[in-house]
Amino acid sequence: MSQGKKTFRHESLQDQETIHTILKAITQGISKGKLCLSDEEGEIILCPKGLLDLKVTASQDTDRHRLNLRITWQADDQPKPSKHLKIKSK
Repeated sequence: MSQGKKTFRHESLQDQETIHTILKAITQGISKGKLCLSDEEGEIILCPKGLLDLKVTASQDTDRHRLNLRITWQADDQPKPSKHLKIKSK
């Protein structure tokens, strides 16, 4: 049963070493199956398991560079409905 949507958002200016430390903590949390994110405004606990969907996008402009990482997974144990792939060649 769904308990509704809970969100957490944090935005701050950090140096490279701090970003490295944060990313290392995230990878350790993924490896252990539990991520606890918090700041002064809230917290969320995520439990990644099974297959995770990873999306990496990057862009480069004259004065702005961007790297986005998105990791998603199904919270329940129910598999997605299978779709049948059809391929035809002539």
